[in-house]
Amino acid sequence: MRVINFNPGPAGLPLPALERARDELLDFEHSGMSVMEHSHRGREYEAVHNEAIALLTELLGIPTSHQVLFLTGGASQQFAQVPMNFLTPGTSADYLMTGVWSEKAFEEAKYYGTPRVAVTTVQPDKHYTRVPHQDELRLDAKAAYVHMTSNNTIYGTQWHTFPDVGAVPLVVDMSSDFLWRKQDVGGIALLYAGAQKNLGPSGVTVVVAARDFIARGRKDIPKVFRYGIHAENNSLYNTPPTLAIYLVRNVLAWMKSVGGLAQIEAWNRQKAALLYGALDQHAGFYRAPVERASRSVMNVVFHLPTEALDAAFVAEARTQGMVGLKGHRTSGGIRVSTYNAVTVENVQALTSFMEHFVKTHG
Repeated sequence: MRVINFNPGPAGLPLPALERARDELLDFEHSGMSVMEHSHRGREYEAVHNEAIALLTELLGIPTSHQVLFLTGGASQQFAQVPMNFLTPGTSADYLMTGVWSEKAFEEAKYYGTPRVAVTTVQPDKHYTRVPHQDELRLDAKAAYVHMTSNNTIYGTQWHTFPDVGAVPLVVDMSSDFLWRKQDVGGIALLYAGAQKNLGPSGVTVVVAARDFIARGRKDIPKVFRYGIHAENNSLYNTPPTLAIYLVRNVLAWMKSVGGLAQIEAWNRQKAALLYGALDQHAGFYRAPVERASRSVMNVVFHLPTEALDAAFVAEARTQGMVGLKGHRTSGGIRVSTYNAVTVENVQALTSFMEHFVKTHG
């Protein structure tokens, strides 16, 4: 029996995508071997690779000005690879600080240029409870790019409207909310997302970047780190994580089959409404620290009155088949990650449990 998986990543995958992989695991397309045994240069795998790119392009409406790349190393590698490509000593980039991951990205940029904090919403206790307002941004019109993190997994905050950064290229870490809804990517110079939240298993990172921005990348760094090299080779410059990309293809095909990103967004908004409704109904017991306008649709965080009750909540939920609810070690409490594979029914089960818990422990 499968559990209800609220893990923050690697996260659950849609059951139809897994069942398809199970059925094709030993004999892919009647080839007599698994997809993970095929050459990445062979026609069987290349068909999967190109289908994944085509499905993502269709679902997200990616314009011809942009290109899809499949890379490795996770978002953490992108923290370094972005400045490695677009910063040089003496040049600067603006960073919007909204959580741990934007802090980590900022630190990596120091190796290649002079990153600058254009805004931060950090609190005295080192936590974050909101994203910035437009009028708080102190942007440099000469910056090489502006970097932001669209959703903050640890603290449960999310940009619902992206900031106006003028003519400066916008770079977005979308690892934890990529494909939760239809997103206009035309105005984004480069976005990156580890697949292991909404899109697939760990092991592959999706990059969607403007071709003219890619062309600006430095040519004096190793080829394997140049976006331009991967773009020229359709992400086949070196051996890509073929099984992970195959599973991404399966997830994208599932998304299309259920009605595309319009349906995915509707489900995600319904799940968020259920959870935040339960929190607000019992606000004296379930304490949600995030300002309402910054509440994440993907990661809902809250605390109970004591750490002992936090632990009891996690333990009792597990007996009901619900896992992955313990908050991040830096913030504690409870974190509910409601990525695309989490169903409305899964969240209804959780909110029913929350109602029972407050009655028996409140």
